[in-house]
Amino acid sequence: MIQFPKDFLWGSSTSGVQTEGRIEGDGKGDSTWDYWFKLEPQKFHQEIGPETTSTFYQHFEKDLDLLVETGHTAFRTSIQWSRLIPDGDGAINPIALEFYKQVFRGVKERGIELLVNLYHFDLPMVLEEKGGWTKREIVVAYERYARICFEEFDEWVDRWITFNEPIVPVEHGYFYQNHYPAAVDAKAGVQVAFHTQLASSLAVKACHQINPDKKIGIVLNLTPAYPRSQHPADVKAARIAELFQAKSFLDPSVKGRYPAELIEIIKHHDLLPSFEECDLEVIRENIVDYLGVNYYQPLRVAAPKYLPHPDSPFFPEFYYDHYQMPGRKMNPHRGWEIYERGVYDIAQNIQNDYGNIEWILTENGMGVEGEEKFKVGGTIQDDYRIEFIKDHLTELHRAIQEGANCKGYLVWTFIDCWSWLNSYKNRYGLIELDLTDQSRHIKKSGHWFKELSQQNGF
Repeated sequence: MIQFPKDFLWGSSTSGVQTEGRIEGDGKGDSTWDYWFKLEPQKFHQEIGPETTSTFYQHFEKDLDLLVETGHTAFRTSIQWSRLIPDGDGAINPIALEFYKQVFRGVKERGIELLVNLYHFDLPMVLEEKGGWTKREIVVAYERYARICFEEFDEWVDRWITFNEPIVPVEHGYFYQNHYPAAVDAKAGVQVAFHTQLASSLAVKACHQINPDKKIGIVLNLTPAYPRSQHPADVKAARIAELFQAKSFLDPSVKGRYPAELIEIIKHHDLLPSFEECDLEVIRENIVDYLGVNYYQPLRVAAPKYLPHPDSPFFPEFYYDHYQMPGRKMNPHRGWEIYERGVYDIAQNIQNDYGNIEWILTENGMGVEGEEKFKVGGTIQDDYRIEFIKDHLTELHRAIQEGANCKGYLVWTFIDCWSWLNSYKNRYGLIELDLTDQSRHIKKSGHWFKELSQQNGF
């Protein structure tokens, strides 16, 4: 039997914007996702938008009971900035304040450790209209929002999180057009990344001022970049891919400084952000207490075949090509590679290069399209998901045995949730959500996950 350390956390992650939904009179303001769906609903799978997410807002008591039924000892969700402060930097919505207090109190009453994230890709649209993360004013508004959250909810929150996967809005908002504002503007993207990091560091500072004993971290998708071969050009491509994808937030968050090579590349392309000297001091002096790590699939790269066109806007792919490794193991339902060894490699990297900082595997899961075809006798028989989790936990256990400072495993996610432009296309939950009547049904993996938690292993 593979046994995990005492007090190891077992649970799941989700976000407010992907589960709460909206009802008449809830006082919530528009986020960028609400606005974009109204503007271009055809971009969203089956034209399902964020107002029709998993109705957690109405059913949270029942859903929190389902956490217990599936063996959760930890649960991670997020506060929607646009729900709590509808115009971003004005008055608090009292209905939202009471809602979040009820949810967080309910989690703690059930004996579950609570991790709360402040930002999961969902900027209040009022702030986006003022320039969003490209403008320095957003940092001030975010710090105020963070302080309000610390002051109002700290008694229930065990661990705070500043941002979830902050590189994603940078990449997909300013390079690849999967997040609003769906621009192609590398200079703006770099500025957004810097303001996000500065805001995260200021939130760390504020949290420690309000409660010096409270842990606050950041959640990063630390996808390892694997070179096609050991040819020096391929190795260089992987190193630079990892600079952009992982180290751009990992190094300033944990070490308090940016990698010199990344700065040189940004300088070379005339993309340096505007900043004040004191900003670098804030980043240097306010590093996180722990990391959340999200891992789904590896990033495989090769040296680029071609030089970029001189008139092309800058993309990180100037320095690498994406590479499909022959014979790779696949999730046939999602089209993603499955590479369990990535968990071990992430753990080794944190242990060897980042002071073995405390961390939690905050997202790992298997998305399946058309999962209803696996339903037998009213229950989805998702043995493939159980196998996926087991195989990744085996690698995580190996890393812990070798000294990795990992404190828990949170699957994505507890109930099938809405997911950005993909809406409900791919299901990840331990619990099935029936969109016709919003009923919840525990999958085979949900029952198995409770055994996993109770046995602290498998």
